[in-house]
Amino acid sequence: MDNIFYRGQVLWSMIDANRHLRHSAYSDLCTQARSNLMNTIGLSIAECAKYGIAPILFREETIFHREIKMDEEIYVTVDMTKHNKVNNRFSITHIVYKADGTKSATVNVDGAWFDLKSRKLTALPETVVSLIERIPKSESFIEE
Repeated sequence: MDNIFYRGQVLWSMIDANRHLRHSAYSDLCTQARSNLMNTIGLSIAECAKYGIAPILFREETIFHREIKMDEEIYVTVDMTKHNKVNNRFSITHIVYKADGTKSATVNVDGAWFDLKSRKLTALPETVVSLIERIPKSESFIEE
């Protein structure tokens, strides 16, 4: 798979009272996977700062399939499912897998690009748009 952007062990600090991966840890893992993706395509946090932009989220949804326990190895895939070039909004799906390939969770996010000075949504420079085009796309990808 070309779209694996996080691999790691589930840490004790990620476990809840039910002795499995706490709900908010899924969000943290997917956020790290998106950060790794951004670094891979050449759009790190430092690079975004040069343009005065940052991605923001409007919605995050987690669908749980199978529990993950402490010390398990997991990996996270990231695919863009929708991109609107006019208003620079996007949708991304992450799949969290156990090491054996069992799907544990699906995390969907919707977001856009934010101007750090004006604190409003912004258009992207063509250079950034070309970098975003490097993000892996889902089979059902929609471009608007």
